[in-house]
Amino acid sequence: MKQIEPLTNDYKQAVREAAEVVKKGGIILYPTDTIWGLGCDATNEQAVQRIYKIKKRAESKSMLILIDTDAKLSGLMEEVPSIAYDLIDASVSPLTIIYPKGRNVAPSLLSEERTIGIRITKEAFSQALCKAIRVPLVSTSANLSGDSSPSIFSEISSEIKEAVDYIVPVRQKETTPAKASQIIALGIHGEVKIIRS
Repeated sequence: MKQIEPLTNDYKQAVREAAEVVKKGGIILYPTDTIWGLGCDATNEQAVQRIYKIKKRAESKSMLILIDTDAKLSGLMEEVPSIAYDLIDASVSPLTIIYPKGRNVAPSLLSEERTIGIRITKEAFSQALCKAIRVPLVSTSANLSGDSSPSIFSEISSEIKEAVDYIVPVRQKETTPAKASQIIALGIHGEVKIIRS
């Protein structure tokens, strides 16, 4: 099993501050295992609605959530398709899986068919934050709906930055463009459909 690198003091402080904001229902701008994201407590409908308003995004377009371990999957859907664990174990890059029959999150995070998009993050900051808040974390690209997703922090618009309650002060100077995750949808009977490779 891959060992998790110890967090630096800067990271630990940022995790504490971001977790405090999230637990109080606030919105954060933070680095993930893919691109920078807007985040909040995924069980807090009011906070989720704020992100929709910040992004000017239609509620029909559901947002995904991050968790830090596959042990938390079972609490987020009626039954975890067994193939999900094989896909997670085999993935070498960030993988978002859309699962059937989601539950225990804010209603607007579920599609009309009750599907839910979940990614298990292995990136140091977002993983530590998910562990600290003990609830799923919303993760949606830090851009206005219709605009291109920012691949580095400096591409995030001032409108987005001014709308959040906390901007995480780590990884802001990175210049290597980040990529969005692969997306796979799973059916009730384990059917697999690649949405984005």
